[in-house]
Amino acid sequence: MWQLIVKGGWIMLPIFLCSIFAFAIMLERLVFYGSIKFDATTLLSQIMESIRKNKITEAIEICEKNQFYITNILKVGLLHCEDSKETIKESMENASLYEIPKLEKNLHFLSTIAHSAPLLGLLGTATGLAQCFYALEKKTLSSGLVNPSDLSAGIWAALITTVAGLCVAIPTYIAYNYFVHTVSLSILEAERAAGELLELLSQKKYRSEI
Repeated sequence: MWQLIVKGGWIMLPIFLCSIFAFAIMLERLVFYGSIKFDATTLLSQIMESIRKNKITEAIEICEKNQFYITNILKVGLLHCEDSKETIKESMENASLYEIPKLEKNLHFLSTIAHSAPLLGLLGTATGLAQCFYALEKKTLSSGLVNPSDLSAGIWAALITTVAGLCVAIPTYIAYNYFVHTVSLSILEAERAAGELLELLSQKKYRSEI
């Protein structure tokens, strides 16, 4: 493996660094998304049931004991439960502006690596071919004869960098799309929970006015 990296030339260094950063980001995101995956349906049912029973303090305590992006958003809405519907909605939207970026953290770096790695491989291909033509020209001018071994170094560099770039880009791109899908589902889940909370608080306030 080390000999292949050496034959790939200097362009293998940024490709290798891309692979390290991509692996680190994927590992960090997998751990993060795994930490917020639990039975959210049961937890949200407990919060909504507490609201129906007019136990707002209890609902807030449940959010504080189980802190993740949805409960953090709902807690802000519960803290403004006595305000107007527009105020509650605005407060939860403001909270989401802080919580949602946590879900999307480092994904733009992963996308950049997925798009940059094959370009680096293409750059290595171009430099390898340039090396081949330089050796061809030099050998022709000096002796007029060219051996296949004179071109092997450039061909090795061209092929290895292309393969290395694709090996980094393909799993990174797959992981990026998986994470984006996970974030989309998480945002949708948060929107549904916030909408249900807003509806319950509105009904509660309407009944109290009657």
